[in-house]
Amino acid sequence: QLQLVESGGGLVQPGGSLRLSCVASGFTLDTYVIGWFRQAPGKEREGVPCISSLGGNTNYGDSVKGRFTISRDNAKNTAYLRMNSLTPDDTAIYYCAVVNRWIRQCRLAGPEYDGWGQGTQVTVSS
Repeated sequence: QLQLVESGGGLVQPGGSLRLSCVASGFTLDTYVIGWFRQAPGKEREGVPCISSLGGNTNYGDSVKGRFTISRDNAKNTAYLRMNSLTPDDTAIYYCAVVNRWIRQCRLAGPEYDGWGQGTQVTVSS
């Protein structure tokens, strides 16, 4: 059974950093595209970054470019999201998502992903 478990969220001050992890079980991540999405109260779900299965190419949303970094460690069956220079606008529940697709370029389109974690809360506040 496919399972994704996020961790690493919490309360951080503006300007701070966090690293989120997404551990996969029940399958191996090698051939999966991985995406991170977030949703704040009253707002639509937003694609943050994604990383392809073939070549590890990345795609970032405009709001996080230069601040967030997505990575994957297939040996550990884990994906990461490093978040720097956090602002209150980054406050949201963060979800990792996957789709089994052997492709070089990923897209930040939520409906294309068919496996989701339960989410981890990130709160940026002083």
